[in-house]
Amino acid sequence: MNKRRKYTREFKEDAVKLITEQGYQVAEAARNLGVNASVLGRWKREVEAAEGESSGNGSPKAVQAELVRLRKENKRLRLEREILKKAAAFFAKESG
Repeated sequence: MNKRRKYTREFKEDAVKLITEQGYQVAEAARNLGVNASVLGRWKREVEAAEGESSGNGSPKAVQAELVRLRKENKRLRLEREILKKAAAFFAKESG
């Protein structure tokens, strides 16, 4: 009886990178890695699905919360920049 082989997440990610980043065909990469081509194809679809979920298809509430957070951070950074401009001008006047 054949035992089912388990692969680590890192192995799966590296295997998918062979296809997506290195340009290997699914069958060729599967043959080189010693896995079934259908398994490697499934791993690729799973990675693509996970990337699709994380690429901005969040809930409207999450997007709104992120927008509010970024606006607050932007306001704080603008204030810090103005303070630094004034400090630089002050010290330039003092040393000159």
